[in-house]
Amino acid sequence: MTGTTKLKTLRSLTLTASALAGIMALAPAAVAADDAQMKSVEQSKAGVPQPPWPAGDQRGMANTLGPGTWSRCAYHMTAANAGSFELSHERSNTMPQSPFGVPLQYEFNPSVSLAGTRHVFNGEKVVSGEPGAQGTQMDALGHFAYYDKAWDGKGEPPVAGAKYYGGHTQKDVKPGPGAPLQKLGIENVPPIITSAVLLDAKAHLGKGKALEPGQMVTAQDINDMLQAQGLEWRGILPGDVVYIYTGWGDNWADPDNEKSYYTKGPGLAEDGAKLLEDKRVVLVALDNPFTDPVADGQLQQKAMPPQGMDRGLPFVIHHQNLAKSGIHQIQNAKLDELAKAKVWTSCTIILPLRSRGHSGSPVRPVAVGAPDQ
Repeated sequence: MTGTTKLKTLRSLTLTASALAGIMALAPAAVAADDAQMKSVEQSKAGVPQPPWPAGDQRGMANTLGPGTWSRCAYHMTAANAGSFELSHERSNTMPQSPFGVPLQYEFNPSVSLAGTRHVFNGEKVVSGEPGAQGTQMDALGHFAYYDKAWDGKGEPPVAGAKYYGGHTQKDVKPGPGAPLQKLGIENVPPIITSAVLLDAKAHLGKGKALEPGQMVTAQDINDMLQAQGLEWRGILPGDVVYIYTGWGDNWADPDNEKSYYTKGPGLAEDGAKLLEDKRVVLVALDNPFTDPVADGQLQQKAMPPQGMDRGLPFVIHHQNLAKSGIHQIQNAKLDELAKAKVWTSCTIILPLRSRGHSGSPVRPVAVGAPDQ
C-alpha cells in the first residue's frame, strides 16, 4: 500500500464525510499529497536560513540553500515513480539568439592524429559571442544595476553612480570598462540543489495555448495556479526554485528560420516578482527569452513595455530580481516535458559554470520528480 493510499484510508476512517469534503474544498492537495512529502516539507522549514544576510553578501537568496532544501530534495529523488527531466535546450550555431548578446558561434576543428599513437581526437572552439547570454542561461546578480533616476541620454552614461544588489557600487563591481565583475559574478552562485515548483500558466491562463506577447503572470495568477494544481497545502517555500511554463518556449526552433522567438514574449508581472521575493525563492525560470514580458514591437520602440516606463524600468523584473531581491534567473528554460508529465514538485539541480567575473553562464538545469497523482 502506498503512502497516499494509507493516508486516504486513515482519513476515511477518522473523518466524517462532511469534514472530509471541507478539507478537500479548502486544501485539495492535503489528501492527495504523500504523507512522506508532507513530513519532509514540515521538517525542512527549521533548516532553511532566514535573512538578513551578512554584510557584503554576494549570494542573495542562494543563502537559503542547505540541509533544509536538500532534505526536501530527498523525497523526490527517492519516489518510486520519479523520472528525470532535462530543462535546457541544446546549444548550436542555428538556435535562436538574443539581440542583447553577441551571437554565439562555434567552430569545429578537424580530427587530429598523433604520430606514433593510435589516438584520434576531436574538438571545437567558440569563435564569437557571449556563452552566458545565449541559449538556456543563468543571470548573475551582477548582470543588472540601476541609477536613482533615468539617464536622459545626453553625454556619457553616469555609470560611476550605478547601484547593485546588496549595496555594492560600480566601483565595487566593475571598476573599469574592460574589467570582469569583482563582486556578484556567477562564480558566487553555489550549487543549487533544492525543491522546485512548476506552475503551468499555459494550461491555467492560456487554456492550453501559449500566453500572448506582453501577457503577464501576476501574483494572483501564481496563487490561483497553486490552488488549481493542488499545491495550496504546500505553497511556495523559502529556498524553492519556481518554474513557470508559459508555452512560449514551444516556439523555440532549431534551426531558427523565422527569427521571431527573441522579439517578444509573455513574462512575470512585478507583483508576481514581489510575491516570490516575499516567499524567498532562490531562483525563478520561465520558458521565455527575457523573464520580463515584452510586447510585440517593444524592442523596435513601436510599443510600450507592458509594465510601463514611468520609473524608467522597462525590464523591471530583471531590476527587481537581480538588483533588489537577490533572486537568480534562468531564461529559455525548457519546461514542456515537465508540464506534460504534471510533475508539479521536484528536486532540481542547477550548476552554472564557475567563470570568474562573468555576468551569466550557460546552464543545464535538471529536475527529478514524480507525476501528480
